[in-house]
Amino acid sequence: MKKIIIINGPNLNLLGKREPHIYGSQTFEDYLGELKQLFSTIELHYYQSNHEGGIIDKIHEVGYGIVEFDGLIINAGAYTHTSIAIADALSAIKTPAIEVHISNIHAREAFRHHSYLSSRCKGMICGLGMKGYEMAIRYFI
Repeated sequence: MKKIIIINGPNLNLLGKREPHIYGSQTFEDYLGELKQLFSTIELHYYQSNHEGGIIDKIHEVGYGIVEFDGLIINAGAYTHTSIAIADALSAIKTPAIEVHISNIHAREAFRHHSYLSSRCKGMICGLGMKGYEMAIRYFI
């Protein structure tokens, strides 16, 4: 059975409440339930943190833990545009990663146009809402 982890960064715990005109009105936990039903043959794990160090620790755990993962899906939120440390953590592991963004980061403020993570990931999916997570899972299977 394939094992895939989704790692969400800061403020993504507020999905369904935060700026629904940008991020939609569904919580991530509800969407995760849909993903687990849709991909019932996949062992799907989820982690969210508002703290940069927590995200880095989880990436290390995925890359060097006892349990090996077939893929990592990361939406680092605003850390996408600021965190060289998260980018370095992705570079340090062998687990392939896909970067996902709910909104189109290239159609938003200029500071959101650059991602430190993209060069460390197999690809990036942005602007397709939460459907981007499903597309990333499909890539890994």
